[in-house]
Amino acid sequence: MTLTLVRAWTAAKQRLEAAGLAGPVIDARLLVEAAAEATRADIVTDPQRPLTAEQEALLESYLARREHREPVAQILGRKGFWKLMLAVNDQVLTPRPDTETVVEYVLRDFPEHAPWSVLDLGVGSGAILLSVLAERPAARGLGVDISEEALAVARDNAAQLGLAARCALLRGDWTTGLADANFDLVVANPPYIASAVIETLEPEVRRYEPRLALDGGADGLDAYRRLAPEILRVLKPGGRFAVEIGYDQKAAVEALFREAGARDVQTLRDLADRDRVVAGQKNPLETSG
Repeated sequence: MTLTLVRAWTAAKQRLEAAGLAGPVIDARLLVEAAAEATRADIVTDPQRPLTAEQEALLESYLARREHREPVAQILGRKGFWKLMLAVNDQVLTPRPDTETVVEYVLRDFPEHAPWSVLDLGVGSGAILLSVLAERPAARGLGVDISEEALAVARDNAAQLGLAARCALLRGDWTTGLADANFDLVVANPPYIASAVIETLEPEVRRYEPRLALDGGADGLDAYRRLAPEILRVLKPGGRFAVEIGYDQKAAVEALFREAGARDVQTLRDLADRDRVVAGQKNPLETSG
C-alpha cells in the first residue's frame, strides 16, 4: 500500500500514542512534514500525495528516535521560539515557550529605536538575545556561555538570522571579566533545577538536555546566589534585568535580588499562570566605584 501524507500522519500518530508519548498528534505532524518535505497545508490540501522510498525511510528513522524519547527539536535540529526558527542540538537547552515571558517583558519596557545594550548570561542557542535583537534594530548585545559547543550553536543562529553584526558571543564564566555599569539590560535563563530532581524528569530532558544548563545545585538556587550581585554590578544605573526561575522559586530569588540592592523587584507569570521571571531595576542614582 502506497504511503501517502495522510496515511503517514495517521500511522505516525498511532505509533507515538502506542509508545505512551505526550503530544503525539503534533509530534507526528512535524516529523511527517520534515521527512516528506511537506507543509501543514500540504497534508490538508494534498493528503494523497505519496512519499518516496527515501522519505519513508527517513520518517521511519525519525519515529524510531522519537520512540526512544529523543525530543523532536533535536531530531529535526531546529525549534521555533518567539518569531524565530533556531538551530538546536544536544549541547543547548531546547528553547521553551515559558522563556518567551522574558522577551515579552523586555520588549514592553525598552523602546524600539533606542541604542541600548543587552547582556545574555548563559546564552545557549541564543534564543532570548536573538529574539530581542530581531525586534529592536538599534540594540546591540553580548551573549556569554561557559560552553563552547553552545556558543557554536548561537553563532550559527546569529549568522543565519543576519544578526551577527549586532551581537558578540564569548566564552566566559557568567560575568567574570565584565566591566561595571556597562549594560542597559541583563537577561538570563540559568540552571535552576535541584540536582536530586534531575533524575526524576522526563527522559527527553534528563537524557538529551545538557546537564550544565539544568543543574542548579542542591536547592536549585546556586546560580542566582552568584548572579544577583553580579547582575547589579554590570548594569548601568537605572538598568533592568529579567531572569527565568522555577515555578516555586519566586520568594527566594526575589529576596536574593533585593539583598543585592535591586529595586522594583517583581515576578512575572507565564502563559500557564506560573511564576516564571523575576525582573527589576538597578537604582537609577547608584554610581559605580
